[in-house]
Amino acid sequence: MVDNGNIEKGTPDLMIKLFELFPYPIQIFSRDGTSRMINDAALEMMGIKSREAHIGKYNVFEDPIVRKLGVMEEIKQVLAGKTVYLTDFIAPYDDMIRYFDVKERNLKFIRSDITCFPLAGDGEKVQYFAAVFIFKNVYYGKEEIGRGKEYIKAHWKEPFNADEIAKAVHLSKSHFTKIFKMHTGITPYEYYINYKISKLKERLLDVNLTVSQAFAACNMNYNGYSARLFKQKVGQTPSEYRKKYQNS
Repeated sequence: MVDNGNIEKGTPDLMIKLFELFPYPIQIFSRDGTSRMINDAALEMMGIKSREAHIGKYNVFEDPIVRKLGVMEEIKQVLAGKTVYLTDFIAPYDDMIRYFDVKERNLKFIRSDITCFPLAGDGEKVQYFAAVFIFKNVYYGKEEIGRGKEYIKAHWKEPFNADEIAKAVHLSKSHFTKIFKMHTGITPYEYYINYKISKLKERLLDVNLTVSQAFAACNMNYNGYSARLFKQKVGQTPSEYRKKYQNS
């Protein structure tokens, strides 16, 4: 059962009972962001070791993961009486272990939709607010990332198509982009460009090809953006790169 001893007077007992029985993970916070109640489903989802280590100690407005994901100001709108919807909130579990007292578990991310809504106290002012988590998925490894990389490598000569890559790994485009960057530090498009440049480097060292033919072999236009992109990524023009490595 949920320990509601930290909930101050002004919150109806019936409401507390409803929160205890709520089938989804839920937390209640005071206006300053401090956790005042958390149900068993939320404890389990987040891997929190104990209710005592969380209630009265965790503060959502000081959470480095919330800050990192750039949704802090959005959440604070609940204090003005607004209901806030966060979709595809993806919390890296390594960060949760780093910052909080959670269990060691073999997983990478917790993905959920979160609805934050105000709870009025005396005088109809927002005294508390609740956060309801619609648990969507956890990621135990990097299978989707690996499949995405393989798709990019198999289609590197084609124009970049984020929709097709996401379809190949069975995720939405926005979700795949988020977890790909979390795992690799770059976006799928940046990975595609880097891989394409690496293949172009190989072609440039083929003495049987001119520079323009090397570009054409990679389905890239030498007289345009692709040549500028190469210099931006490599620090040399294609001709300078070829000359340097052929001489060496």
